[in-house]
Amino acid sequence: MRIAYLSTFYPYRGGIAQFNAALYKALSEKHDMKAFTFTRQYPELLFPGKTQYAEQGDTDGDVNAMRVLDTINPFTYTKTAKAILQFKPDMMITKYWMPYFAPSLGTVAGILKKNGVFNVSVLDNVIPHEKKFYDNTLTQYFVNRNHAFMAMSKSVADDLLTFNPQAKYALHPHPIFDFGEKINKEDSKRKLGLNPDDSYMLFFGFIRRYKGLDLLLEAMADAQVKNKNVKLIVAGEYYEDAAYYNDKIKEYGIGEKMVLRTDYIPSDMVKYYFCAADMIVQPYRSATQSGVTQIAYHFEKPMLVTDVGGLSEIVPDGKVGYIVQPNASAIAKAINDFYENSRETQFSINIKEEKKRFRWESFAEAIEGLYTK
Repeated sequence: MRIAYLSTFYPYRGGIAQFNAALYKALSEKHDMKAFTFTRQYPELLFPGKTQYAEQGDTDGDVNAMRVLDTINPFTYTKTAKAILQFKPDMMITKYWMPYFAPSLGTVAGILKKNGVFNVSVLDNVIPHEKKFYDNTLTQYFVNRNHAFMAMSKSVADDLLTFNPQAKYALHPHPIFDFGEKINKEDSKRKLGLNPDDSYMLFFGFIRRYKGLDLLLEAMADAQVKNKNVKLIVAGEYYEDAAYYNDKIKEYGIGEKMVLRTDYIPSDMVKYYFCAADMIVQPYRSATQSGVTQIAYHFEKPMLVTDVGGLSEIVPDGKVGYIVQPNASAIAKAINDFYENSRETQFSINIKEEKKRFRWESFAEAIEGLYTK
């Protein structure tokens, strides 16, 4: 097949760009591929982080994408569609994660649909974590202009069906991100300037209220956790006011238990943060699926996730980690069990077997199956 892929690619950074690069490479093993991306992804005023662009250390820049689509300039929507049609694709893939992109991606998809191109969208979210009054209208516009969808959790598939009960979709979990070789824990601590005698948990990724970092901070103040020689690494950029979390740290008196690395973590440093940790903690209030979980699988690290969205579908409770309710008491209880009963070794052994079901090749094959059907 000839496949066009319209989404976030280098020079943009972050988990979505990394996902797209990995899937592009998997598909390009068998198909003629061409990548298209944005000239402007977000206006700077709307972007909550420090920069949208890759910096030194970001390593997913080897997909040569044509920069053509400006999300806030409708004149580029037709221009983008024409550029894609010149490639003469059988299929176009897009990635959908928030309604902001519905007008631009949906318009391009609609033009291609009229020209006989089969449109598949990989859905991160159908209903966003942070809801706005216009979400449903924009999402409906986008859904109507696609032929089929890839859902990475049952909750996302269920949300899709509320917009189109007859939607054609395939369900496949988020594949594993490859961030390089596994590093010795002591060497990782040394690289990060951490005390080699301390134990560490990791909260990783950009920080927004729905990710529940405040719940984890409250759990760190619980006596059964606070009295252990365990520290929490927070590695990721604030996408909202940091003062709220800094105030919580002071209120709970846990400053000495915290390692705050609240800037964007370059790709070549990710392995050190994961390999320095005993367990990866995701105390989310809402979720669909998670790239962070898949990085943990890659480095064979136990996980603690909350029972929201599709997280429970990919983290077997008591086998590779914990599924708990999204409250501080439940999180603290699981952390205490992990350290009191030395669960790390057995969980890590179980992960080696469990991770085999998260392959990029099988994800690509599921997309191919949508087309052949």
